[in-house]
Amino acid sequence: MKAVVFVQILAAVSFSSVICDGPAPIVIWHGMGDSCCNPLSMGSIKKLFEQQISGVYVKSLMIGSNVAEDTTNGFFMNANDQISMVCDQVKSDPKLKNGYNSVGFSQGGQFLRALAQRCPDPPMFNLISVGGQHQGVYGFPRCPGDNATLCDLARKLLNLGAYVSFVQEHLVQAEYWNDPLNQEEYKKASLFLADINNENMKNQTYITNLQKLKNLVMIKFTEDTMVQPKDSEWFGKYEDGSTDKVLSLFETKLYTEDRLGLKSMNETGRLHFLATVGDHLQVDEAWLIKNVINVFLK
Repeated sequence: MKAVVFVQILAAVSFSSVICDGPAPIVIWHGMGDSCCNPLSMGSIKKLFEQQISGVYVKSLMIGSNVAEDTTNGFFMNANDQISMVCDQVKSDPKLKNGYNSVGFSQGGQFLRALAQRCPDPPMFNLISVGGQHQGVYGFPRCPGDNATLCDLARKLLNLGAYVSFVQEHLVQAEYWNDPLNQEEYKKASLFLADINNENMKNQTYITNLQKLKNLVMIKFTEDTMVQPKDSEWFGKYEDGSTDKVLSLFETKLYTEDRLGLKSMNETGRLHFLATVGDHLQVDEAWLIKNVINVFLK
Protein backbone atom coordinates (compact mmCIF):
# COMPACT_ATOMS: atom_id res chain seq x y z
CA MET A 1 0.00 0.00 0.00
CA LYS A 2 2.83 2.38 0.91
CA ALA A 3 4.51 1.58 -2.38
CA VAL A 4 1.34 2.49 -4.29
CA VAL A 5 1.05 5.81 -2.45
CA PHE A 6 4.73 6.56 -3.15
CA VAL A 7 4.25 5.88 -6.86
CA GLN A 8 1.19 8.18 -6.94
CA ILE A 9 3.10 10.97 -5.22
CA LEU A 10 6.07 10.52 -7.56
CA ALA A 11 3.76 10.65 -10.57
CA ALA A 12 2.14 13.85 -9.29
CA VAL A 13 5.52 15.47 -8.71
CA SER A 14 6.72 14.42 -12.18
CA PHE A 15 3.54 15.80 -13.82
CA SER A 16 3.95 19.07 -11.94
CA SER A 17 7.53 19.40 -13.11
CA VAL A 18 6.43 18.86 -16.71
CA ILE A 19 3.88 21.69 -16.41
CA CYS A 20 6.36 24.06 -14.82
CA ASP A 21 9.33 23.14 -17.03
CA GLY A 22 10.02 26.24 -19.10
CA PRO A 23 7.82 29.18 -20.09
CA ALA A 24 4.22 28.75 -21.16
CA PRO A 25 3.87 28.38 -24.94
CA ILE A 26 2.34 31.24 -26.93
CA VAL A 27 -0.27 30.97 -29.70
CA ILE A 28 -0.57 34.00 -32.00
CA TRP A 29 -3.33 34.75 -34.51
CA HIS A 30 -2.89 37.35 -37.24
CA GLY A 31 -5.39 39.90 -38.47
CA MET A 32 -7.23 40.59 -41.74
CA GLY A 33 -5.03 40.68 -44.82
CA ASP A 34 -2.07 39.16 -42.99
CA SER A 35 -0.72 35.62 -42.66
CA CYS A 36 0.97 33.43 -40.12
CA CYS A 37 4.42 33.78 -41.60
CA ASN A 38 4.85 37.28 -43.02
CA PRO A 39 8.40 38.21 -41.94
CA LEU A 40 7.40 41.85 -41.52
CA SER A 41 4.48 41.11 -39.19
CA MET A 42 3.80 37.76 -37.50
CA GLY A 43 7.25 36.48 -38.33
CA SER A 44 8.75 39.49 -36.62
CA ILE A 45 6.45 39.15 -33.60
CA LYS A 46 7.27 35.45 -33.26
CA LYS A 47 10.98 36.26 -33.34
CA LEU A 48 10.55 39.01 -30.72
CA PHE A 49 8.76 36.64 -28.32
CA GLU A 50 11.47 34.03 -28.81
CA GLN A 51 14.21 36.57 -28.16
CA GLN A 52 12.57 37.98 -25.04
CA ILE A 53 11.43 34.68 -23.50
CA SER A 54 14.18 32.11 -23.49
CA GLY A 55 13.08 28.68 -24.67
CA VAL A 56 9.48 29.68 -25.43
CA TYR A 57 7.49 27.76 -28.05
CA VAL A 58 5.50 30.11 -30.31
CA LYS A 59 2.81 28.77 -32.63
CA SER A 60 1.70 31.22 -35.31
CA LEU A 61 -1.63 29.97 -36.57
CA MET A 62 -2.05 29.14 -40.25
CA ILE A 63 -5.68 28.98 -41.38
CA GLY A 64 -5.39 26.65 -44.33
CA SER A 65 -2.66 24.55 -45.91
CA ASN A 66 -0.43 27.38 -47.13
CA VAL A 67 0.23 31.10 -46.73
CA ALA A 68 -1.97 32.09 -49.68
CA GLU A 69 -4.94 30.19 -48.24
CA ASP A 70 -4.22 31.64 -44.82
CA THR A 71 -4.47 35.19 -46.18
CA THR A 72 -7.61 34.56 -48.24
CA ASN A 73 -9.34 32.70 -45.42
CA GLY A 74 -8.97 35.81 -43.26
CA PHE A 75 -11.62 37.32 -45.56
CA PHE A 76 -13.76 34.47 -46.80
CA MET A 77 -13.67 31.48 -44.43
CA ASN A 78 -16.56 31.45 -41.97
CA ALA A 79 -15.24 32.58 -38.58
CA ASN A 80 -16.96 29.69 -36.80
CA ASP A 81 -15.16 27.23 -39.07
CA GLN A 82 -11.88 29.00 -38.35
CA ILE A 83 -12.43 28.64 -34.59
CA SER A 84 -13.15 24.92 -35.02
CA MET A 85 -10.03 24.49 -37.15
CA VAL A 86 -7.84 26.22 -34.58
CA CYS A 87 -9.39 24.22 -31.75
CA ASP A 88 -8.27 21.07 -33.57
CA GLN A 89 -4.81 22.56 -34.08
CA VAL A 90 -4.23 23.38 -30.42
CA LYS A 91 -5.65 20.06 -29.25
CA SER A 92 -3.36 18.11 -31.56
CA ASP A 93 -0.18 20.03 -30.71
CA PRO A 94 1.63 18.13 -27.92
CA LYS A 95 3.57 21.25 -26.97
CA LEU A 96 0.31 22.95 -25.98
CA LYS A 97 -1.23 20.10 -24.00
CA ASN A 98 -0.56 21.71 -20.60
CA GLY A 99 -1.87 25.13 -21.61
CA TYR A 100 -0.71 28.26 -23.37
CA ASN A 101 -0.87 32.05 -23.53
CA SER A 102 -2.41 33.68 -26.59
CA VAL A 103 -1.91 36.92 -28.47
CA GLY A 104 -4.39 37.98 -31.15
CA PHE A 105 -3.88 40.83 -33.58
CA SER A 106 -6.90 42.78 -34.87
CA GLN A 107 -9.64 40.26 -35.73
CA GLY A 108 -7.37 37.55 -34.32
CA GLY A 109 -8.16 39.08 -30.92
CA GLN A 110 -11.88 38.32 -30.97
CA PHE A 111 -11.22 34.96 -32.65
CA LEU A 112 -8.94 33.88 -29.80
CA ARG A 113 -11.55 35.06 -27.31
CA ALA A 114 -14.08 32.83 -29.08
CA LEU A 115 -11.55 30.01 -28.85
CA ALA A 116 -11.31 30.52 -25.08
CA GLN A 117 -15.12 30.38 -24.83
CA ARG A 118 -15.61 27.36 -27.09
CA CYS A 119 -12.42 25.33 -26.72
CA PRO A 120 -11.23 25.30 -23.09
CA ASP A 121 -8.99 22.25 -23.41
CA PRO A 122 -6.05 22.71 -23.49
CA PRO A 123 -6.43 25.72 -21.20
CA MET A 124 -5.68 29.26 -22.30
CA PHE A 125 -3.93 31.16 -19.49
CA ASN A 126 -3.69 34.78 -20.60
CA LEU A 127 -5.36 36.35 -23.63
CA ILE A 128 -3.73 39.47 -25.09
CA SER A 129 -5.96 41.21 -27.63
CA VAL A 130 -3.98 43.69 -29.74
CA GLY A 131 -6.53 45.94 -31.45
CA GLY A 132 -9.24 43.25 -31.42
CA GLN A 133 -12.79 44.38 -32.19
CA HIS A 134 -14.76 42.75 -29.40
CA GLN A 135 -17.95 44.68 -30.05
CA GLY A 136 -17.45 44.49 -33.80
CA VAL A 137 -17.09 47.30 -36.32
CA TYR A 138 -19.32 49.65 -38.24
CA GLY A 139 -17.12 50.79 -41.10
CA PHE A 140 -14.60 49.33 -43.52
CA PRO A 141 -12.20 52.19 -44.30
CA ARG A 142 -9.04 50.53 -45.58
CA CYS A 143 -7.02 47.34 -45.70
CA PRO A 144 -3.48 46.66 -44.49
CA GLY A 145 -0.70 45.49 -46.76
CA ASP A 146 -1.07 44.64 -50.44
CA ASN A 147 -4.61 43.31 -50.34
CA ALA A 148 -6.57 45.99 -52.21
CA THR A 149 -8.31 43.45 -54.44
CA LEU A 150 -9.54 41.37 -51.51
CA CYS A 151 -10.63 44.53 -49.67
CA ASP A 152 -12.57 45.79 -52.67
CA LEU A 153 -14.40 42.47 -52.92
CA ALA A 154 -15.15 42.57 -49.19
CA ARG A 155 -16.60 46.08 -49.54
CA LYS A 156 -18.81 44.99 -52.42
CA LEU A 157 -20.17 42.10 -50.37
CA LEU A 158 -20.81 44.37 -47.39
CA ASN A 159 -22.64 46.78 -49.67
CA LEU A 160 -24.93 43.93 -50.71
CA GLY A 161 -25.98 43.74 -47.07
CA ALA A 162 -23.93 42.58 -44.12
CA TYR A 163 -26.85 40.58 -42.71
CA VAL A 164 -27.82 38.82 -45.94
CA SER A 165 -27.32 35.12 -45.25
CA PHE A 166 -24.92 34.57 -48.16
CA VAL A 167 -22.71 37.45 -47.01
CA GLN A 168 -22.82 36.29 -43.39
CA GLU A 169 -21.79 32.80 -44.43
CA HIS A 170 -18.91 33.84 -46.65
CA LEU A 171 -17.46 37.17 -45.50
CA VAL A 172 -15.57 37.22 -42.23
CA GLN A 173 -15.91 40.96 -41.66
CA ALA A 174 -19.70 40.76 -41.99
CA GLU A 175 -19.69 38.27 -39.14
CA TYR A 176 -18.54 40.96 -36.71
CA TRP A 177 -20.40 43.85 -38.39
CA ASN A 178 -22.36 45.58 -35.62
CA ASP A 179 -24.82 48.08 -37.09
CA PRO A 180 -26.01 50.48 -34.36
CA LEU A 181 -28.91 51.57 -36.57
CA ASN A 182 -30.13 48.01 -37.11
CA GLN A 183 -29.62 46.18 -33.83
CA GLU A 184 -32.55 43.82 -34.15
CA GLU A 185 -31.33 42.54 -37.50
CA TYR A 186 -27.78 42.27 -36.15
CA LYS A 187 -28.87 40.12 -33.22
CA LYS A 188 -31.06 38.00 -35.46
CA ALA A 189 -28.64 37.45 -38.36
CA SER A 190 -25.11 37.69 -36.96
CA LEU A 191 -23.54 34.23 -37.17
CA PHE A 192 -20.51 34.98 -35.03
CA LEU A 193 -20.30 38.16 -32.94
CA ALA A 194 -23.85 38.11 -31.57
CA ASP A 195 -23.26 34.53 -30.50
CA ILE A 196 -19.91 34.94 -28.72
CA ASN A 197 -21.18 38.12 -27.04
CA ASN A 198 -24.29 36.35 -25.72
CA GLU A 199 -26.53 38.98 -27.33
CA ASN A 200 -29.63 36.81 -27.57
CA MET A 201 -29.21 34.37 -24.71
CA LYS A 202 -26.72 33.77 -21.94
CA ASN A 203 -24.64 30.76 -22.90
CA GLN A 204 -23.36 29.79 -19.47
CA THR A 205 -20.64 27.63 -21.00
CA TYR A 206 -19.16 30.71 -22.67
CA ILE A 207 -19.20 32.57 -19.35
CA THR A 208 -17.69 29.68 -17.42
CA ASN A 209 -14.93 29.11 -19.97
CA LEU A 210 -14.00 32.79 -20.25
CA GLN A 211 -13.77 32.96 -16.45
CA LYS A 212 -10.96 30.40 -16.61
CA LEU A 213 -8.60 33.03 -18.04
CA LYS A 214 -6.04 34.40 -15.62
CA ASN A 215 -6.10 37.72 -17.47
CA LEU A 216 -7.87 39.28 -20.44
CA VAL A 217 -5.69 42.12 -21.71
CA MET A 218 -7.09 44.55 -24.30
CA ILE A 219 -4.82 46.96 -26.16
CA LYS A 220 -6.37 49.99 -27.86
CA PHE A 221 -4.61 52.20 -30.40
CA THR A 222 -5.37 55.82 -29.55
CA GLU A 223 -4.98 57.05 -33.15
CA ASP A 224 -6.66 54.08 -34.83
CA THR A 225 -8.13 55.02 -38.23
CA MET A 226 -9.10 51.52 -39.28
CA VAL A 227 -11.38 50.25 -36.52
CA GLN A 228 -14.71 52.08 -36.21
CA PRO A 229 -15.29 52.70 -33.38
CA LYS A 230 -11.81 52.16 -31.96
CA ASP A 231 -13.41 51.78 -28.51
CA SER A 232 -14.46 48.31 -29.66
CA GLU A 233 -10.89 47.34 -28.82
CA TRP A 234 -11.93 47.88 -25.16
CA PHE A 235 -15.41 46.34 -25.64
CA GLY A 236 -16.97 49.75 -26.33
CA LYS A 237 -19.64 50.26 -29.01
CA TYR A 238 -21.87 52.84 -30.67
CA GLU A 239 -25.01 53.56 -28.71
CA ASP A 240 -28.06 51.94 -30.27
CA GLY A 241 -29.51 54.30 -32.87
CA SER A 242 -26.38 56.48 -33.09
CA THR A 243 -23.21 56.60 -35.15
CA ASP A 244 -21.76 59.41 -33.04
CA LYS A 245 -22.07 58.50 -29.39
CA VAL A 246 -19.84 55.69 -28.18
CA LEU A 247 -20.51 53.75 -25.00
CA SER A 248 -17.71 52.40 -22.88
CA LEU A 249 -17.85 48.76 -21.86
CA PHE A 250 -19.15 49.80 -18.44
CA GLU A 251 -22.20 51.48 -20.02
CA THR A 252 -23.20 48.49 -22.15
CA LYS A 253 -25.64 45.71 -21.29
CA LEU A 254 -22.80 43.30 -21.94
CA TYR A 255 -21.26 44.62 -18.71
CA THR A 256 -24.23 45.78 -16.61
CA GLU A 257 -26.01 42.45 -17.17
CA ASP A 258 -22.66 40.59 -16.96
CA ARG A 259 -23.52 38.66 -20.10
CA LEU A 260 -19.96 37.34 -20.47
CA GLY A 261 -18.71 37.49 -16.92
CA LEU A 262 -16.60 40.57 -17.67
CA LYS A 263 -17.95 42.41 -14.65
CA SER A 264 -16.83 39.58 -12.42
CA MET A 265 -13.42 39.51 -14.11
CA ASN A 266 -12.99 43.25 -13.68
CA GLU A 267 -13.91 43.11 -10.01
CA THR A 268 -11.23 40.46 -9.44
CA GLY A 269 -8.55 42.44 -11.28
CA ARG A 270 -8.34 40.19 -14.32
CA LEU A 271 -9.56 42.67 -16.95
CA HIS A 272 -6.84 45.00 -18.22
CA PHE A 273 -7.24 48.06 -20.45
CA LEU A 274 -4.01 49.20 -22.09
CA ALA A 275 -3.61 52.06 -24.56
CA THR A 276 -0.73 52.82 -26.88
CA VAL A 277 -0.26 55.83 -29.14
CA GLY A 278 -0.41 54.97 -32.83
CA ASP A 279 -2.59 53.81 -35.69
CA HIS A 280 -3.92 50.29 -36.00
CA LEU A 281 -1.31 47.65 -35.02
CA GLN A 282 1.49 50.24 -34.98
CA VAL A 283 2.89 49.10 -31.68
CA ASP A 284 6.34 50.03 -30.41
CA GLU A 285 8.50 47.03 -29.54
CA ALA A 286 9.84 48.59 -26.34
CA TRP A 287 6.26 49.33 -25.19
CA LEU A 288 5.20 45.76 -25.99
CA ILE A 289 8.12 44.31 -24.07
CA LYS A 290 7.55 46.50 -21.02
CA ASN A 291 3.75 46.33 -20.80
CA VAL A 292 2.88 42.91 -22.23
CA ILE A 293 5.78 40.48 -22.50
CA ASN A 294 7.36 41.23 -19.13
CA VAL A 295 4.02 41.42 -17.32
CA PHE A 296 1.82 38.70 -18.83
CA LEU A 297 3.95 36.34 -20.91
CA LYS A 298 7.10 35.70 -18.89
